[in-house]
Amino acid sequence: MIVLAGGSLVLPGRILSNTALVIDQGRIAAIEAAPPSVPDATVVDVSTLFVVPGFIDVHVHGIEGHDTLDGPGAIAAIAARLARFGVTAFCPTTVACGPEPLRNVLDQVGRERARRPPGSARVLPAHLESNFISADYAGAQPRGCLRLPDGESTAGEFSGRDILAVIESRAADVGIVTLAPELPGALRLVAALVRAGHRVSIGHTGADFDQTVSAIGAGARHAAHLFNRMTPMTHQTPGVVGAVLSIGDVAAELICDGVHVHPAACRVAIAAKGVGGVMAVTDGTAGSGLPLGATARLGGRAIHVTNRGARLDDGTLAGSTLTMDRAFRNLVTMCGTSIPDAAVMCSTSPARALGLTGFGVIAEGATADLAVIDAQFSVVHTYIAGACVYSRAVGA
Repeated sequence: MIVLAGGSLVLPGRILSNTALVIDQGRIAAIEAAPPSVPDATVVDVSTLFVVPGFIDVHVHGIEGHDTLDGPGAIAAIAARLARFGVTAFCPTTVACGPEPLRNVLDQVGRERARRPPGSARVLPAHLESNFISADYAGAQPRGCLRLPDGESTAGEFSGRDILAVIESRAADVGIVTLAPELPGALRLVAALVRAGHRVSIGHTGADFDQTVSAIGAGARHAAHLFNRMTPMTHQTPGVVGAVLSIGDVAAELICDGVHVHPAACRVAIAAKGVGGVMAVTDGTAGSGLPLGATARLGGRAIHVTNRGARLDDGTLAGSTLTMDRAFRNLVTMCGTSIPDAAVMCSTSPARALGLTGFGVIAEGATADLAVIDAQFSVVHTYIAGACVYSRAVGA
């Protein structure tokens, strides 16, 4: 049994100060006003610290030099490095790629979901920023890998159907599929993916408002990195952004790095959707955690770490260098949200969107996946299933 004593527990809508959290057999056993007298319990002093639900990142391509598409061992390497940023679970995220690299990633996801080495974050089913996106809104996605859902292969190249065959063969390891609803056959694909149990995300898209509404009607419930690589909202052409902000059924990702989305736009989105409808994500790359000037990879292409995110050789924004602890900090310090609301967007909202019962919340009976952070919102301890998987000295 472990007792986190004297900390400020961050619950939805409130903070319980100078409170003890009791962990037993991987779950939160009790929330007490004072540390219980339990023989043989390990008592951890977390006074002056906040205890929040472990962060869940549903959109992360890599960390500290490792990208999901690097080949064998890539997913394990990423999982091993995320806990120090307070991440207790994540969706390994791919850019558009061919069938074999995709199969390799999903094979790894399946293996790492079945086993979680000590110190590693939980691996959730993958998020595919798929081949079925708009070339005009591709950003750093490799345009040579983009396909139509019903397209046939030509000249020995793979087809959209080849990609869908891989997804079908590893359906349990595919959680989120991002696509552009305006493509021919995309609405049928939305419905088919939803029937197969996947969460369909709208992103990298030139869809107009009506096309987006049609995709939501077909079952799409997610928007990838709201505002980025999608049609913007104006007063007469609301576009994808207007549809997502105005329809409650859709949860929106926000990259809270101050580069991808202005803090004022973040505040607008949070006001429109409510914190329960917003998921803070990093869209982190292999450049995350590396020093300025470092070079890493995104789907095999070189990216460069700058003070304005990760960039391709031509300067195109290529994901972020954000980590979830910084996303939490930015929500509070840049966007003006409360600490409890930041915890909802970094933990509770993604857990609910993914159907993870007993995760993303501090409550009796919930899984003890926790991040302990200091007053500057830096991670001091990370617990997964009640085990401390990362720790640093306070003030270090």
